[in-house]
Amino acid sequence: MRRWLALLVAATTSLVLIALLVPMALLIRSVAENGAMSRATAAAESVAVSVGTADLPLAVERVEWPVTVFLPGGRVIGEEARRTDAVELAATGRSVTAECDDGREVLVAVQSPEGTVVIRSFVSDAELMRGVREAWTALLVLGLALVVLGIALADRLARAMTGPIDGLARVSHRLAGGDLDARAEPGGPTEVRAVALALNHLAGRIGDLLAAERESVADLSHRLRTPLTGLRLDVESLRDPEEAARVGARVDALERAVSAVITDARRRSAGRESCDATAVVRERVRFWSVLAEDQGREVDVALPGGELPVAAGAESLAACVDALLGNVFAHTPEGASFSVRLAPHPKGAELVVSDTGPGFDPALLARGNSGGGSTGLGLDIARRTAESSGGGLAVSPVPSGGARVEVTLGRP
Repeated sequence: MRRWLALLVAATTSLVLIALLVPMALLIRSVAENGAMSRATAAAESVAVSVGTADLPLAVERVEWPVTVFLPGGRVIGEEARRTDAVELAATGRSVTAECDDGREVLVAVQSPEGTVVIRSFVSDAELMRGVREAWTALLVLGLALVVLGIALADRLARAMTGPIDGLARVSHRLAGGDLDARAEPGGPTEVRAVALALNHLAGRIGDLLAAERESVADLSHRLRTPLTGLRLDVESLRDPEEAARVGARVDALERAVSAVITDARRRSAGRESCDATAVVRERVRFWSVLAEDQGREVDVALPGGELPVAAGAESLAACVDALLGNVFAHTPEGASFSVRLAPHPKGAELVVSDTGPGFDPALLARGNSGGGSTGLGLDIARRTAESSGGGLAVSPVPSGGARVEVTLGRP
């Protein structure tokens, strides 16, 4: 916008200056020509006063102008000049002004007892244009200065307009990135201030809606956990072990699905967060290590020595780690070892979980088709956690057997 405003002002100012300065330049030239012609005429008339007297040669010498006097007998006094057709015309008794090769000649006819005397005063082109080019240069410099001044004022005005608009754009990008505390500072024209106030109101309204959604999610969690607990107790009371195991597996799948839905809703309703990935992964691995010890699983853990901040909330990252390790315990036989490695990455951090189980087909990792009777929601949670932080998820088989999941997390 600043460039377009500057171009608009430059074009408008140029048109106005052209409309003003061109006539002024022509007027200056006309005034200069009229002045030169007036001086030449005055010189010729001052000599004409001495026609018919003995002081004529002295009068021609005293005048500060190139003057030539053509006497009736053909004799010439003063500057040498060719007897042109205009001189012949003036000899008939008519005073004229005529164009010649290098300028103009002013011819004054004076009657004397011997006949008509023609006094010629010559005005060169340089005399006609004396001071005109300097005046035109001054007008050109003045015009350019006015154009530059107009552009500078337009740029200053444009900054006053575009500055608040750029601020609105930055705030909107921050809001889109999850920073719900971002607010625009009203400024600039009235309309821009109105937009800033409306954007701030919208951001506040979004925060209120997300707070209400978090409360609804928390209420949903409590409401669903109670009937699931009762259903699990009913399953445990079944007398048929096979039936109890079958129904119990379905209840487990339902509980995982409900947990995934609640975790995902909490993640979406929360603002942009960050945490120390090293601390979160260490705490979750310590939690799962108890179960790994009971099942005879060897755990290989490699964590950074210091903090490793990532653009994910502690709860979201903990749910991601739980989902990945839960898949290891759910889909690998007891005694199968696994490893957890966390290391810095150009984007932020990289979490790698690999196991020595039977592995899986990567083509079956879409939602609802991850194999082994799983719903696939564990990897889905991990993928959304990674993508929401600016990273991604990749799954690959281990050459020696097993699966490898790489989760890339962005930096805050």
